[in-house]
Amino acid sequence: MPKILVPIEVALGEARVAATPESVKKLVSLGFNVSIEKDAGVAAGFSDESFLNAGSHFFSEANGDSLKQFDVVLCVNSPGCDFLSKLKHGAILIGLLEPYGNQELAKSLTKYGLSALSLELLPRISRAQSADALSSQANIAGYKAVLLGANALDRFFPMLMTAAGTVQPAKVVVLGAGVAGLQAVATAKRLGAVVSVSDIRQAVKEQVESLGARFIEPPKLDDESSGKGVYAKQVSEDFLKTQRKQLLDQLSEADVVICTAQVPGKKAPRLIDEDMLDAMRPGSVVVDLAVSQGGNCAGTKPGETVLRNGVKLIGASDLPCTVPNHASALYARNLLALITPLISEGKLVLNTEDELIDGALISKDGEIRHTQVMNLGGF
Repeated sequence: MPKILVPIEVALGEARVAATPESVKKLVSLGFNVSIEKDAGVAAGFSDESFLNAGSHFFSEANGDSLKQFDVVLCVNSPGCDFLSKLKHGAILIGLLEPYGNQELAKSLTKYGLSALSLELLPRISRAQSADALSSQANIAGYKAVLLGANALDRFFPMLMTAAGTVQPAKVVVLGAGVAGLQAVATAKRLGAVVSVSDIRQAVKEQVESLGARFIEPPKLDDESSGKGVYAKQVSEDFLKTQRKQLLDQLSEADVVICTAQVPGKKAPRLIDEDMLDAMRPGSVVVDLAVSQGGNCAGTKPGETVLRNGVKLIGASDLPCTVPNHASALYARNLLALITPLISEGKLVLNTEDELIDGALISKDGEIRHTQVMNLGGF
């Protein structure tokens, strides 16, 4: 019977957990023996007792339990080198491992003979949708970004008819119409704002308009750069300059700007420069979801709110961690969808002929399979 461990997350500010009582029940029914580190789910609203009732066991190194007994480790963020050194050769690590340019992780996987599946590298195929953790977590980030913007804004979001007169609705501009951007649109519309959306992909216009927002037509762009899937590709600096000029008037009238444009493994495109910020009115708000990748907006800092000439610049990193219960529930289902195909006749099999597994498998028994990804120079 394969053994799974769900450790407590140690990254600063991380409140999510890689399993829930619901997912534990299903893992046990698949034939796994599941162990949870004590208090691993408390920050996400899942008690130790709820995990025990679902069929899991407790793990504690302090009680002499050994990490070498486990075949699989399910995590949100990659554990540190010390943790990985205690796993047995051939153990499988599954999570959001931040593989791009992560040479430290590559060294640990090689040194200790570990296999690893990184959810960031799942192929963009229909079979992978149920395991797509980037999308499930981006959905939460888009929702929470609008709430942050509404909370920081000096105005109401909806139009209000009062005895003292009419209050006009807030104007929200969303940059990027991927999963986070579309959720931001839907949330802002529910709060009563007037919403406009900018994206380099003409193909998302129908989705934007179906949510009741206005689509800002992008500058002309060749097909190779536009990207046809969920994630846009990197574009030229000349294109970005043209786009910034186009957005200048939009931002001068905006109350809230939600920045969501990101390219996996690349520096985030700079969509808002200093001149554009100068044109924004005091009291307006920019929420930058791409701040950890360099930021879509000039001047944003991860985890900080910067006041620039009266404009609030919110560096909104790790927003899924602020909604840990639902973020964990969705993430645990993503992991369950990915791990289910690994079971064959009661055994764990990393079938590299399976497109789903092959795309996400960054190492097998210590052999790095995505050397280009893990050797990137970073931002």
